[in-house]
Amino acid sequence: MSRIVPEIDWKRVDALIELAVSEDLDGRGDTTTLAVVPETAVARGVLRCKEPSMVVAGLPVAERVFHRIGPDLRFTYLKRDGDSVGRGELLAEITGPARAMLTAERTALNFLQRLCGVATMSRAYAAELEGSKCVALDTRKTTPGYRNLEKYAVAVGGASNHRIGLYDRIMIKDNHREMAALEGDGAIRRAVERARRAYPDLEIEVEADKLEEVAEAAACGVEYILLDNMSDATMLKAVAINANRAKLEASGGITLSRLKAIGRLGVDFVSAGALTHSVRSMDISLDIEVK
Repeated sequence: MSRIVPEIDWKRVDALIELAVSEDLDGRGDTTTLAVVPETAVARGVLRCKEPSMVVAGLPVAERVFHRIGPDLRFTYLKRDGDSVGRGELLAEITGPARAMLTAERTALNFLQRLCGVATMSRAYAAELEGSKCVALDTRKTTPGYRNLEKYAVAVGGASNHRIGLYDRIMIKDNHREMAALEGDGAIRRAVERARRAYPDLEIEVEADKLEEVAEAAACGVEYILLDNMSDATMLKAVAINANRAKLEASGGITLSRLKAIGRLGVDFVSAGALTHSVRSMDISLDIEVK
């Protein structure tokens, strides 16, 4: 779990861009632009914020899209990822062949608007926890194929990344516990012991729905315990039971309105799928002047 902004995985992003371009052009091209816009036309375009406020994220991806369609297009940054902007502010300027600019417009905006939405939501969650030791985390509830980009945008917005995938942490959730319980009592202990033997290099987190499960997980020496769908009063009891043995993560039913109260309970993290699965794409336009 880190506030460090992850590097953009350009190999994955380029594959997404190719897929998006293929959806739009399908081998035939931008028929409207090819029919209407002169081949020699040159244009200047600006990316303009149309929201009252938002956090910028994804400008390098938008630049990549414009250069994929028009290698001769010039992309000039007027803002940087992580900047807060308001209505009317310009994010970037694009100059060059008008046909390429028009063809790239929607694909570039689709990436940029989505990532700005994630960053803006993340900034709001992080702001609610300012002054506490509690850190806002994302989850694996990301758009398929977009995980690297959405987790990048989360960190740009000021929240932090949880595990990236199924491979970088042991996460013993309720269904894992149920399967382990088929062999009898002590399911959490048995699951933790097996995980330690199989992957000694990985940290372990156990999801707990009840206070008894918090006690069992803490006794097993796990690094993290996820307090799933617990009330504030129950989480306060969990903090006492844990007695600083594991890091505690509040999750399930997390809303902006709950964050300040949760931040005072003594838990270390609060994770919310809403940072990625419930965001609204920001309103950004490409305004073009043809020369």
